Amino acid sequence: MPEPTIRPATPNDLHAVGRMGAQLMRVHYEFDRDRFMRPGADAEAGYAWFLGSQLNERDSLVLVGEREREVVAYLYAAIEPRNWQALLDRAGIVHDIFVDPAHRGAGIAEALMHTAFGWMRAHGVPRVVLSTATPNVRARRLFERLGFRHTMIEMTKELNPGG
Repeated sequence: MPEPTIRPATPNDLHAVGRMGAQLMRVHYEFDRDRFMRPGADAEAGYAWFLGSQLNERDSLVLVGEREREVVAYLYAAIEPRNWQALLDRAGIVHDIFVDPAHRGAGIAEALMHTAFGWMRAHGVPRVVLSTATPNVRARRLFERLGFRHTMIEMTKELNPGG
């Protein structure tokens, strides 16, 4: 199988990344319907709009992974300033990474992450932070393999259960 091509996303990629972003929403919603946003009927368009709004932001990065000219993965990251509330100095945040299930296990996620690390280093970012859903064991293994360590545990309590 040919090596994936990793490149910055363009407006022409928004349909594909919107579709994958909506898939990411659906997976998380199935993990925990109370914690994660319900993906509505317009999730693809909403995600495409949102990621499109990030394409020209100086401190945002949207990458795509291609196989044979087909967009099969994306990554969305941003550089965040010091955040007193989160007790976090300036950092790169990986917000999303998604690889089409038919293309998983072929190194595309690692290639996307390494490209993002290079972009963050070039911007003088000292660390990368991300979060992942607890049931997403495959993603957690990837992040641990890339050198991430556990630092926080998010906890959620519903104030109006069932309502």
